[in-house]
Amino acid sequence: MRMHADQVDVGAEVVAALVAAQFPQWRGRPVSPLRSHGTVNALFRLGDEIVLRFPLQPSLDADLRAELLAEQDNARRIAPRVPLAVPEPLGFGEPGDGYPGPWTVYRWIPGETVDARRIGDLDGFARDLAGFVNALHAVDTEGRTGHGRGRGGPLHVHDDYVRRCLAESHHLTDTTRLARIWTRCLDAPPRDAADAWIHADLMPGNLLVRHGRLAAVIDLETVRIGDPAVDLMPAWNLLTPGPRATYRRALGVDDATWERGRGWALLQAIAALPYYVDTNPVMADTARHTLDALLRD
Repeated sequence: MRMHADQVDVGAEVVAALVAAQFPQWRGRPVSPLRSHGTVNALFRLGDEIVLRFPLQPSLDADLRAELLAEQDNARRIAPRVPLAVPEPLGFGEPGDGYPGPWTVYRWIPGETVDARRIGDLDGFARDLAGFVNALHAVDTEGRTGHGRGRGGPLHVHDDYVRRCLAESHHLTDTTRLARIWTRCLDAPPRDAADAWIHADLMPGNLLVRHGRLAAVIDLETVRIGDPAVDLMPAWNLLTPGPRATYRRALGVDDATWERGRGWALLQAIAALPYYVDTNPVMADTARHTLDALLRD
């Protein structure tokens, strides 16, 4: 089922032809579509070592090209500074027959997306994730600041949007209590320190594990400079109460930052639940898990 009204479906034959035309050194390698519950890209594996990412909503607009190039630049910037693997850019694809937009090429990272039920030491997982987050937040911003829009900017600019999403979700969750939590998050003091590099999309699907341990953080399209509170979202979208406290201690965040992080978790989940409830059950279930955790916390 299509998730977006303007979604473009691309098949393996089209992908193979694009690769052959633009990356002849890889011509003939098998192309295999990858099942993904992500909402932004269609993924294809090229041979054993390469993954191709095709935006589901392609465009010739310069903004999309700039975003994809920035994602690759950011991957190169942070890779040597964090303790876990991140995607390694290998190429940049151009529009071609059958696909009307740019696309990207990365090295394949082996692993499985995290499932908290299969992690034996969830406290250790929380500490490993905090180690990555702390290292990312410590990367030099070279004096740059966030642009104040989207994730990692001020929470209050999303108030109308969250209220609309709550209104659309009254039959799906306890929106009355969630509205009170949202108001409390808005009342948290704003950040009074410099912005930092943030991932801004630490969802379970973006965390890869091998042998029960966190091995990689993927999907860097949202990496930017902003309020580090947004990277607290795993506390509610993944972790149980004990590991949630471990994550907080390992990050050393104060009460105000914790409340803003709670607000970002709520914003992401209440936006995703009504949008994906019929089209992406995994994303909808993650949203439900997050909202339930917020209601119990």
